[in-house]
Amino acid sequence: MNIHNIANHLNELGDNSHTGFQFDCYPIDGDVEVLQVNVVGREEIPVFVSVTDNQILCISYLWGEDEVKQERRSEMFETMLELNIPMPLSSFAKVDDKYVVYGALSVQSSMLEIEQELSVLSDNCLEVIDELADFLK
Repeated sequence: MNIHNIANHLNELGDNSHTGFQFDCYPIDGDVEVLQVNVVGREEIPVFVSVTDNQILCISYLWGEDEVKQERRSEMFETMLELNIPMPLSSFAKVDDKYVVYGALSVQSSMLEIEQELSVLSDNCLEVIDELADFLK
């Protein structure tokens, strides 16, 4: 499994996806191979996919630390913790100064499972942004 196999599969789906979404995928050059996956209609919240020996990691960046109302930061963390369990297939994290939602799959996952993860992660991002908007400037 590698990002090129994933990109080819998702780009070829067109209207035939099991999730009802269409995907546009773009490899990003760098030390680590990363695939930018845009869910058509949701391009402002791409999912970045990397494949290691152990997992397929899918990450979406939500907002930066500079966008958080500092006086409500602790309350935001509490809300994130409460949302973590009911949010299917995804969890919160922080990468440098950016808050993210991520999901991980086995490298043995099927293309259908990868498509499902990407769709759910995209849905979760929209819900999280809506739920946590009051904590942002």
